[in-house]
Amino acid sequence: MDENRKIRLGISIGDLNGIGCEVALKTFEDSRMLDFCTPVIFASNKTVSFQMRQLKLNVTFNGIPDASKAIDNKVNIVNVWKEVPRVDFGQATKTGGEYAIKSLKAAVEALKKGDIDVLVTAPINKNNIQSEDFNFPGHTDFLAQELEGESLMFMVTETLKVGLLTDHVAVKDVSAAIIPRLIRDKINTIEKSLKMDFGIRKPKIALLGINPHSGDNGVIGKEDDEVLKPVIKEMADMGHLVFGPYSADSFFGSDGYKKFDAILAAYHDQGLIPFKTISFGQGVNYTAGLSKVRTSPDHGTAYEIAGKGVADESSFKEAVFMALNIFKHRTEYQELTQDVLKKQRLKRER
Repeated sequence: MDENRKIRLGISIGDLNGIGCEVALKTFEDSRMLDFCTPVIFASNKTVSFQMRQLKLNVTFNGIPDASKAIDNKVNIVNVWKEVPRVDFGQATKTGGEYAIKSLKAAVEALKKGDIDVLVTAPINKNNIQSEDFNFPGHTDFLAQELEGESLMFMVTETLKVGLLTDHVAVKDVSAAIIPRLIRDKINTIEKSLKMDFGIRKPKIALLGINPHSGDNGVIGKEDDEVLKPVIKEMADMGHLVFGPYSADSFFGSDGYKKFDAILAAYHDQGLIPFKTISFGQGVNYTAGLSKVRTSPDHGTAYEIAGKGVADESSFKEAVFMALNIFKHRTEYQELTQDVLKKQRLKRER
């Protein structure tokens, strides 16, 4: 990255019929946001202009052919397409899904090339994005393929961080999916992220049980005793600050989560229901463990309010700030790691 320019923040536009474009534009309608980064939206001038007219927004933007031409102190629009796709606010259409993926793929390619530094993804619809060219249940799985690393769905605020052992997996398949190797990998990924992305030197991690009451010593289920507990002990013996499994029904209500830097939930709803209840729309969906930084607001396309101009951009704005902060933490961590390695090398050479 050129030290003379601001962090370039790429934005994939999401479903054109949802609120993605609205919350992105509202975020940068406040020109003070340009003090923190240079936004690069992957869509087209005509698409963004249409959305602004419909939503009565006023954002001055700069159209560019590719992200490498982005200008600081401007909202930049990469013209990914020239045509004018049909927009049907509030409807799940094939066109809405096609252009969401066009935007996403262009943004990820720019991220891989280094033309943008971080990526914030606006919400997509997991049904209308499916095609022969895109067969993934969501952003996370696609990004895991495109960006090297072990991906982890990580829902975060400043005070609450919840990762998932399994994310978009049917409840009936959860137990079979949770095997020792998966648990070790997710613990390692979440621990590394807490150190590298959030500046926590010795992370303390809690694991939630798979079954009600963590199986009640095998009465309700044996997975917690036979799968989770041995791995937790193994990791703890190796020096990791990992604890559990804790009964999920009382863990958040008793404020037990405040004693830990992160919580690793067994499955999607076990982690996301308490997270979204506590965070009140201020949360961010972060894909930890990848070679690049990607965040997203913690809400969906919100078809029911799309096109009405009433969407709250708070979570999207939090996703922007979270991406910038994580990028800075990573840069500092890498510099510190390089200094340590250099000192070790010099010491060996003496």
